[in-house]
Parts: sequence; C-alpha cells; structure tokens
Amino acid sequence: MIKVSLISLGCAKNLVDSEIMIGHLHQAGMVVIPEAEKADVVIVNTCSFIDSSKEESIGHILEIHQNRGMRKRRKEQKLIVAGCMSQRFSKNLTGELAHEVDAFIGLDQITKIAPIIEGIYAKERGANPTPENFVTPRSTYIPDYDTPRFRLTPKHFAYIKIAEGCNHPCTFCIIPQIRGRHRSRTVESVVAEARQLVKEGVKEINLISQDTTFFGMDTWEQRPNPRTPVDSTRGTALTTLLRQLNAIEGEFWIRLLYTHPAHWSDELIRTIAECPKVARYIDIPLQHISDNMLGRMQRETSGDYIRDLIRRIRAGIPGIAVRTTFIVGFPGETEEDVDELCAFIRETKFERLGVFRYSQEEGTRGAKMEDQIPAKVKEARWHKVMALQQDIAREVSKSFVGRTIKVLVEEPGIARGEADAPDIDGRVYVPRELPVSEFVDVKINSFHDYDLLALPTGSQPVVYKIAKQAQ
Repeated sequence: MIKVSLISLGCAKNLVDSEIMIGHLHQAGMVVIPEAEKADVVIVNTCSFIDSSKEESIGHILEIHQNRGMRKRRKEQKLIVAGCMSQRFSKNLTGELAHEVDAFIGLDQITKIAPIIEGIYAKERGANPTPENFVTPRSTYIPDYDTPRFRLTPKHFAYIKIAEGCNHPCTFCIIPQIRGRHRSRTVESVVAEARQLVKEGVKEINLISQDTTFFGMDTWEQRPNPRTPVDSTRGTALTTLLRQLNAIEGEFWIRLLYTHPAHWSDELIRTIAECPKVARYIDIPLQHISDNMLGRMQRETSGDYIRDLIRRIRAGIPGIAVRTTFIVGFPGETEEDVDELCAFIRETKFERLGVFRYSQEEGTRGAKMEDQIPAKVKEARWHKVMALQQDIAREVSKSFVGRTIKVLVEEPGIARGEADAPDIDGRVYVPRELPVSEFVDVKINSFHDYDLLALPTGSQPVVYKIAKQAQ
C-alpha cells in the first residue's frame, strides 16, 4: 500500500486543490499520512503568486530532496511537484530540478494524481531519472459537487471553489496565465455541495475563486435576456447563488471572499443585506485609490468609483466589515499617489486591511514597465501605510468593547466573529469551556490591537505567537 504525504502551500484556492488530490488518493486506496519522512511519495502543492511564495515552494522541494539524499528519508521516496509553480514554469523546472523531482503535474492533473503515482512506479528508471512532465499548456479544469475531496480544514468551516481562472487584465498579476480563463460552476452544483457540508456540521462556508463577483457572468445562458449586455446583469448569478444558499436549513455563515470592485452591483448589496446567513463581511481587494495607479494597474475602476462603491456598500449593509488589500511600490507610483492612498485609508477606516509590496513578476506587463520603484522605497511606503492602519485597527477593535457579538469557537479559548475570516483576520479570546465548533454569544470587555477579549475579569488569554498579515 502506497503511503503519501502532501504539503499544501499558498492560498485557500490551492488548499481546495490539495483536498481534491487527497480525495482521489483515498479513492484509489492509497494512504495519506502527515509525516513526510515516512511516506513513499511526497507531493508539494506549490504557489507562485509572488517572489516570496516561489521561494517558499522551492525551499520545500529542495529540503525534501536534501533530506532524502542524506538518508533521513529513503532514497526510493518519490517527489511530485504540483500546483501553480508547476503550471507556470513547467518547461524551466523540468531542467532545473531534474535530479530532485520525479514528476511535475499541472492544475488539470489533480484528479489524475493516483494513476500518475502508479505510473511512476511502473516506469522505474535508474538513479536521478528525468522527471515526468504532466503539465498541460492551458488550465480548463473546474471541480463539481461530487468531486472526491477530503477536507483539510477544521470540521466547522470549509471552502467552496465556485469558479476557476480569471479574465481581468491587471498588469501586476500572473494568475490568468497560470489558471486560465474564468469558468464558473453552476448554481445547482455549488448549492448541492453546500447542502452536503451543512449536513456534515459545517458552520461556515467560505465562497472562493479568483473573482467571486464574476461568478456566472461567463455563461451566456444565465443572462435573463441573451441580448442584454453583460454590464446590465453583473452579479446576477452570484445573487441567485447567495439567495439559494441562504435558503438551506441550518445555522451557518456564508462568507464572500475575493470580490472585484468592478463587478459589484446594487442588487448584490441588497441581496447580502436581505440574507441573514451571509456574513456581514466582504473581501474586496482595491489595490490603490489613485487614478494614476489604477490606470497603470488596469484595474477597470477609478478612484471616484471606488469611493462611491464603499459608501453604497456601507449604507446598504449596516454593520458590514470591509476587508481590502493595497499594493505599494508599483512602477510609476509617486509620493502624491501614496499620500492620496493614506488620506483615503484615514477617511474610510477599513475594518480589515492588508498591504503588499509590489513584486515584479516575470511575464506580467508591470514587470516590463519603466519607473520601477527601488526596494527601499517600497519598504518605506509599506511601513507608512501599515503604521496608519494599525492605529485605525485599534480604533475599530475598541469600538467593539461593551458589545455582545456572535462568535464561532475555533478551539478552546479562541473564536472568530463575523468580521473575521479564517487564518487572515483577528481572534476573539473567550472562556476555554465554551464548546468548540459551535456558535455562542459573548460580550467583549477588552481588546489588544487586532484581537478582541470576551473573558471574565482578571483572566488572561493564551497568546499565540503568530505572524499576522496586516488587518
């Protein structure tokens, strides 16, 4: 019996791919174990969104190879590299890592992982064989509700990938070249998967894709009138999905992640407001507010449009928590652009906010632009924006003191509120005796930066040393 260990890197979308691979390995009768050193096969599901993620992926690959060579792991152990890095650099990696890797698989091969492993064993060659390359040029795969899958998240929350790929022309981003054109699942498929998850006890369903607001807009037949321009029905399929998910019986949250500002509509705002199971939380990466930067990034929005959209969202959905991300240091960014960004953040007071330093990614239009920003300048701008947001985050946290909120208990003593997505946002420290994986109402009596405390007077939270992304 073949024993397999899988290392999953990167975002939640990558995690779903890992869950699908494990589901197919189980279906084939293979055993999946956590200890890489005891496995017959190690799979590294890689990320390559920015330089740091590529470096992490390569580091894991080399670590496994070196340990295998030093006999900490058996020399006959197989190493497979999967995911975004394989898809993006398949031709280069085959040469550079020929002695380290037994096979590279792309995004469309995740359901074929078991026969690929069997094929590697069937075609055993001598020492340091040339790796097999199973990467297809353009990714077209999309999972369905009955796709074999083994969830790697805690039992109380799950991710549902509602679409794959991206059609946006952002000049800083390599994702469309890696994951292909946008392709949506059907509403019926997503609802069927969600209904099964709720039956299994899941209390939070996180909807994910490269752009969740584009869901269904790639399918002509889903327009009320095929002659109607896409812009007139933007968000229609997503609103249908949210309303059908909200109608599923049970107590659970529906969390909307990875939305694009260009595809929000008044109907989507109204739908969220009218669906009590949809969390009062949205993730909407804005990337910048300066028209100069938005134009150079090809974000299909303007500063005035973004300001008006945030105003409409907050007016239409009382109590909404808005998470966003910005990029500093993009080519051509001026000090005036940064000042405008800071003024916008100071005025808007986002509940959750992250900042990225621009990464010059090979193959993107941004990488070829003139006026690249020096690393030291990027770093200074990042610190400037982060210092501003830290003060705002404290104000936001302080505003919760004295309020009673509904939380989902993650583990003894630790919970999350409606305004906190898994892994990226803050925590609510609660009494340890509260039931794990259940909703409870707690009264907030204190705060610490991004985290809230709902503890008896005199109690101290267990502090976990975790490097938190900017809130």
